[in-house]
Amino acid sequence: MAFNAKHLLGIELLSVDQIRLILETANTFREISTRSIKKVPTLRGKTIINLFFESSTRTRTSFEIAAKRLSADAINISTSTSSIVKGETLIDTARNLEAMAPDAIVIRHSSAGAPHQLAKFCSASIINAGDGFHEHPTQALLDALTILDHRPSLKDLRVAIIGDIAHSRVARSNCLLLGKMGAHITVCGPPTLLPINFDQYSSLAGSLTVTDNMNKALDQADVVMMLRIQLERQKEAFFPSIREYFRYYGLTGERMKFAKPGAIIMHPGPINRGVEIASEVADGPYSVILGQVASGVGIRMAILYLVIGEREQTGLGIES
Repeated sequence: MAFNAKHLLGIELLSVDQIRLILETANTFREISTRSIKKVPTLRGKTIINLFFESSTRTRTSFEIAAKRLSADAINISTSTSSIVKGETLIDTARNLEAMAPDAIVIRHSSAGAPHQLAKFCSASIINAGDGFHEHPTQALLDALTILDHRPSLKDLRVAIIGDIAHSRVARSNCLLLGKMGAHITVCGPPTLLPINFDQYSSLAGSLTVTDNMNKALDQADVVMMLRIQLERQKEAFFPSIREYFRYYGLTGERMKFAKPGAIIMHPGPINRGVEIASEVADGPYSVILGQVASGVGIRMAILYLVIGEREQTGLGIES
């Protein structure tokens, strides 16, 4: 099937078939990273602008690597070096970039809906690299790809997502994607970090349970996804102390006994060791955290190809 979408704004807008196509395409593109010359001409002549208004290491770097491995030109713009610091609005920034005829703009912004606004004004494809508390679609896609490296299917998997749910766009995108694919999801965190209206995702994400009991969340879980406490997004104290948080919601080897034997452990990064996860668990045999990073390049190559390259080509252009 064809992808038939100009933008990637969120998981909520994707069909199950589109999700499967992205995962299949990414799996094909991952082989390029094993070659001695890690480059194919698939998007030669295309220009990708990475417009990041929030700090990022993994997402921004993997989008840049993805573009370059497809032979596209990648331009990185951060807030500190843009005209935003001079008072220019997001829309004016986008219009000025649009005048330079890029093929795609990858945007990360602190405001929910910022990519959707750009899509209204730009003829370039817009890719959401994280918008406020809303969504982080490529993270959910790479998480799904990583899970499929260790499990035959997403259907009927029991997935525990634990941590700062209230401020996590990763949690929202994963609930939507995994729910659409038939997984059973439990989200868990301190009551102060569980959004009151998070049950609304039940109708969108299939089977979804919300609890503040970590042992209950881990019970028979196939996948344990820990989330970072996003202190930079918090304007008030949501728990007494870091030590208290780790005592009740930190992932330890002892707590992993509640999950299924061989359950895989995930984290979108950056990791706060000794806060949401113990080092021996993060570095243990069932951790797939570095695998998530590796999957990110393949997913972002697939997205760039599908939104700007697929309509012009009959193949992936990856023959060695």
